[in-house]
Amino acid sequence: MKDKRILYVSSEVIPYLPETDISSMSFDAARMVNGLGGQIRIFMPRYGNINERRHQLHEVIRLSGMNLVIDDLDMPLIIKVASIPKERMQVYFIDNEDYFKRKATLTDEDGNMFPDNDERAIFFAKGVIETVKKLNWSPDIIHVHGWLSSLLPLYIRNYYGKEPLFSEAKIITSVYNQSFDGTLDKKMNKKILFDGLEEEDVKHLKKPDYVNIMKTAIDNSDAAIIAGDNIPEELKKYLSKLDKPVLDYKSPEEFSSAYQEFYTTQVLSQ
Repeated sequence: MKDKRILYVSSEVIPYLPETDISSMSFDAARMVNGLGGQIRIFMPRYGNINERRHQLHEVIRLSGMNLVIDDLDMPLIIKVASIPKERMQVYFIDNEDYFKRKATLTDEDGNMFPDNDERAIFFAKGVIETVKKLNWSPDIIHVHGWLSSLLPLYIRNYYGKEPLFSEAKIITSVYNQSFDGTLDKKMNKKILFDGLEEEDVKHLKKPDYVNIMKTAIDNSDAAIIAGDNIPEELKKYLSKLDKPVLDYKSPEEFSSAYQEFYTTQVLSQ
């Protein structure tokens, strides 16, 4: 993995949010590659429940300042950065007051999904891509974690399909147990179509539930990792029929060598 460039895009990363399968693996995989001499970048949303003072987040003025259009509305993009103590790893945070200032991640205090989670996912995907473009950093692998990040493969392959910075990048989507009941906003596909994508690109998103959002990410990826030991049966069947590399579930104790081999022999060799 020495000198390989890997972009990790995750809905959550420790130590900034509590320990979950997603936050732990997003951190552990990046630390593994970093320790092997690879070059990494980590991106996550700057939720309002992340303590900026404790974690020493600060805004990167040269990267902030642009507006992203979400469903015909201009939404300011703010970029913040912090370093994970003792790891020599930087994390970039995608921020916007309307989408991420609230003191929670994906649900309110009663456990109800935020009604604009679909727009937050669109904003996060476009924000990551635009920031990487500003950094002029061309990744060899883009590894996506968590359903809030799952529109990134769709946007890279379609909306940014002619962007030379990503032309050689291989995209991996990890599929976790974490899901949600019901659907996101049922106009989600229309909001994505506003960006000039085709109906075929959002065919699954006419019903934007967890399974269909993950199918959309998988379709636009070069490979997938089963990162949960109890993912929905429908996704298991969908992954089993793919004509692309799929890595079976590995426990946190055994993932390291399996991920290294998967990155090098299955993904980068395509």
